[in-house]
Amino acid sequence: MAEISAAQVKQLREKTGAGPLECKKALADCGGDFEKAEKILKEKGLAAVESRSGRAANEGKIFALIKGAKAALVELSSETDFVARNPEFIALGNAIAERILEEGYTEPNEALHSMAAGLAARIRENIALKRFCLITADTNEYLTKYIHGDGAIGVVVKLAADREGAFQKEAVVSLAFNLALHIAAFNPRALERAGLDSAFIQEQEEVFKKQMEGDEKLAGKPEKVIQGILKGKLQKYLADICLLEQGYVKDEKITVAQALADCGKQAGTVLRVTGYAYFKVGG
Repeated sequence: MAEISAAQVKQLREKTGAGPLECKKALADCGGDFEKAEKILKEKGLAAVESRSGRAANEGKIFALIKGAKAALVELSSETDFVARNPEFIALGNAIAERILEEGYTEPNEALHSMAAGLAARIRENIALKRFCLITADTNEYLTKYIHGDGAIGVVVKLAADREGAFQKEAVVSLAFNLALHIAAFNPRALERAGLDSAFIQEQEEVFKKQMEGDEKLAGKPEKVIQGILKGKLQKYLADICLLEQGYVKDEKITVAQALADCGKQAGTVLRVTGYAYFKVGG
């Protein structure tokens, strides 16, 4: 049996993250062959990760990366918030976002999952790429991002202008960022009412109708009055969940739509939100 030095064990530990005894045994079993020992430890590590894959991974972090006309929003999950703060975990999330932008991936695949599995094998905790989205911008569009707190919420916003050079203006860039901040705070269900499913609207109307049926204050009211109240409740609810109708985070006296119009007028252009993505850890 080949004699295994402390330096060999140290090198294998640094490469794989495995314990000293496991590294020494793997090297001994392979006659000191570093690559074979690394393969053995990786196989054992991945098998251990597989056995933990059913354990809840409700912690994690959101990552956002913008390069040129592309933005990636990524949720990387972990079992504990301690691991989510690990520098290797953070580096992995950024690397996955980078890979998505480089390759133009639009859905999870083996290449991305294997990146997460590699760290899971070393840390020995269930780590997984939970979801991601890739957003691309045209020449008349601008991308911005916002990460809330320590990565609990992430937002990417795409803003369009009808005049070249609009995104060189500080007021427009500031508005774009504030819109990302707004979405992080209020999590609108849709950009505007046209984006809501008719079945969802019908469901909400039925909910309000049932609530009103049990309201003694409305007993005996004319049907016309009842329908008017029902319509008012539904309209208010829809305004609360549609981005353009929500009170703007920096000035709730005006809507987001008005904030866009005001900033556009100031910049000599027309501004529109043409897309956004919102991720919350565990959401």
